[in-house]
Amino acid sequence: MPLDESQPLMTMLEEFGIASATVEHPSLRTIDDSRRLRGDLPGAHAKSLFLKDRRGGYWLLVALEQTRIDLRVAASVLQAPRFSFASMDELSRLLGVVPGAVSPFAAVNDVHGRVCVVIEQRVLASELINCHPLRNDRTTTIATLDLVRFLEQIGHPPRIIDLSGLTESA
Repeated sequence: MPLDESQPLMTMLEEFGIASATVEHPSLRTIDDSRRLRGDLPGAHAKSLFLKDRRGGYWLLVALEQTRIDLRVAASVLQAPRFSFASMDELSRLLGVVPGAVSPFAAVNDVHGRVCVVIEQRVLASELINCHPLRNDRTTTIATLDLVRFLEQIGHPPRIIDLSGLTESA
């Protein structure tokens, strides 16, 4: 059964020795909502795109929220066939979250290893990163390197890619 509440996730982080801080806020569905309603949190803010390639492969691409990503370029860099956004059913079935709550933490629910987690390298330049903890009415701040360690611990070591110069920043 997938984790669908943030408390089991917080317990897991604690068991891994990973410090985090979580704040509650109104539900956020878009980056604009997030900027308006999240308050003043330290660190960078991530956005996560749940993608499907035309051969049925799944990808969770994590970038800084201001990064505009050209899906054709990202697919080319990852040597994947053409990307599209995965459906809400696939999002629920594979990552156990709803639209607006997608984050790298959701990889914990991919128990069959079908999703490849990808982090754009500019995320790693931030000491702290903010992500939704499986729901979009909370934001969790975690050290960026601890996020990578968490992903490794759950069997989803991320691929790190460089999209700088190939994407636009907002």
